[in-house]
Formats: sequence, C-alpha cells, structure tokens
Amino acid sequence: MPRAIVDITPAGQRPDEDPSLAVRNNGGVPPSAEPAPPGRREALLLLSFGGPEGHDDVMPFLENVTRGRGIPRDRLEEVAEHYHHFGGVSPINDQNKALIAALEMQLRAAGIDLPVYWGNRNWAPYVEDVWQQMTDDGIQHAYVLATSAYASFSGCRQYHEDIARARTALTGDAAAPGGPTAEKLPHYFDADGFVRANAEALTAALAELPDDVRDGARVVATAHSIPDTMAAVAGPEGHAYEAELMAAAQQVVDLAAPGRAFDLVWQSRSGPPSVPWLEPDVNDHLTALAEAGEKAVVLFPVGFVSDHLEVIWDLDNEAKETAEEVGLAFARAATAGTHPEFVRSLVDLLAERRAGGEPRLGTNCPASCCFVPPRPRPTS
Repeated sequence: MPRAIVDITPAGQRPDEDPSLAVRNNGGVPPSAEPAPPGRREALLLLSFGGPEGHDDVMPFLENVTRGRGIPRDRLEEVAEHYHHFGGVSPINDQNKALIAALEMQLRAAGIDLPVYWGNRNWAPYVEDVWQQMTDDGIQHAYVLATSAYASFSGCRQYHEDIARARTALTGDAAAPGGPTAEKLPHYFDADGFVRANAEALTAALAELPDDVRDGARVVATAHSIPDTMAAVAGPEGHAYEAELMAAAQQVVDLAAPGRAFDLVWQSRSGPPSVPWLEPDVNDHLTALAEAGEKAVVLFPVGFVSDHLEVIWDLDNEAKETAEEVGLAFARAATAGTHPEFVRSLVDLLAERRAGGEPRLGTNCPASCCFVPPRPRPTS
C-alpha cells in the first residue's frame, strides 16, 4: 500500500546544503578513506525500485512511484495494463531475488562474511521496514547497492534519500536518525564485469540477425529517459547521466563490435507532454533509421541492470512492433542480470569500500549533486 512521505530534511537545512545526504547517512562524517573498523557488524543491502506482486497491487504501486509528479490518471491506467499483461507481477522482484542469491554465493567465494538484505523504494519489502530489521539484528553499518549504475536524481540521489528516510523513520527526527549508518556503493557503469556482461549480450544479439543483414545492422544503446531539468543537474557538473551512458555504451561496443558506430536513444518516458525529456525516443529513432535505408537494428539496454518490465514491454513489445512495421530486422540484447562477471564486479565494489580508499562518486556525493528543486505547490 502507499506510504506517507517523510520529510528527511532537518529543520533549517535545505536539501542541497551541507551536510550532504552521504554525510548524514554515514552518521555525520564523510564516508571514510580508511578500512572498515574491525568488529563492526556490517551488512550489504540491495536497494531497488520495487514492483507489484499481483493485480491488486498495481495501481497502489504506481501511485507510490508517481506521487507528487502530476502524472495524469489515464497515463497510470495505461502503464497498469502493462503490469496486468504479466499477471500484475513485476519481474524485477524475482530478478532481485536471483541477484541476491548470486551475490551471496560470490561473497562466500570471496571469503566475505556479510548478511544480504533487500529493500525497495516503492513496494514491499519497503526500505523502512528493512532498516528496522537490520537494527533489530544488530547491524551497525550497511553498504547499499542500488540497482542503478548511473548518476541522476532517480538513479543515485533518490537512493541516498531512501536511506535518509528509512533512518529518520526509526526515530521520527531527521536531525537524529537511527539504525545502522550507511554508505551507498559508487556508480558501476564502467565496472569491468558490467561492461563484459553487456558486451557478451550484444554479441549474442547480433548473432540472432539474418546473415545478410548482420554486418550492416545498426547498433543502438537504450536507457530510461529523464526530464531535461534532471539531466542538467546529474552529477557535480551536470549531464553526468548522459556522459556515463555514452562511456558505458562505447566500452560495450568496443568489446563486442570494435569500430562499429552506435546510437544512444531513450525509452520509457512517463512525464506529461509539456515537460521536455531526453530524446530521441527509441520508436521514433527506429522509424528514422528505416527511412534512412537501414535494414536491421540491435538494441542493447545498457541503461538497465535487469530485464524488468520497462525492458520487456517497451523494447520486446513496443520497439519490436515498431521495427516490424517499418521493415527492420530486430534483435534485443539481454541486460547484465546475474551474469557471473557482473556479480563479481559488484562484490569487488563492496570489497573496495571495506578496504578503504578515496570514496568515489555515488558514495560521497556533494550536497547539491543531482538535486532537482521541488515544484512550487499551487496556492489555490
């Protein structure tokens, strides 16, 4: 069910002023460049978006996701039909469970003895409830692995906010939050295992195309579109979301198809038409490719970690249908999912933080990083 919004900003402090969320969540001190203190009871928390588990969950879940964003009701009902098509169940839930199982196996292989928890922003298990559970279990510090590899409000800052909200919920006081201290693991768009997993998937997708069009097929990276205003403030200097995606896509193509050109396009827009979002949309781009004489296309959703609903609906249904309509041979690469190299890279990120070293972006984000000012509330 929808939850009440908790104000995580202490009285008298703006959300984009120091101390930053990263500092506040770490107990009021910057994430350390020193090794983790011996004897501290630690855990790994997989923090994700969340998804419904049945038909009755779908609209309450979508209301959680879009609260305060002014999304028209008819748009929510349209998106709800995508979930109902799959029985009202989001595939992200089972994908997260599979990732946790893979992480636990790799942690054991690496000799790292940490419990793994799972919490969500928008649906059960809610991060607030998991924070209470970690507190009850005596966990003192949590390393938070978000299911987003990139900078942006939704992909990074909002996870810092989720942590702050969960800690505040334990005490009811944003100035004195409770439970374990926490640090989010850094962006991993350029982690070797993430790149290799995507490159293998792209190679496999290219092999699916007919022989006569494979070598000339257009390679197209996709990622979730975000509002232009959000893109402009992503990262300390802005536009880090696009820059990180371009860097990741280039590394993937360099491994899978060296020398081949690629495009970066956007999918899954959900905002009102009056608000500019990153373009071109993948469907518009496919139409333009066909009009330019292209014969085949391979999409690789490098902006996503797993094959959740926005991948399997927006690409495997809508984009594939568009390609068929305009006469393009079509293939779609898998996401990193639980690829062993990807999972190993995630455990390496954890080990890196526990061993010390200068915290990277995503862990020690500046206070104003990815901050999108709230919309003014109507006065009447």
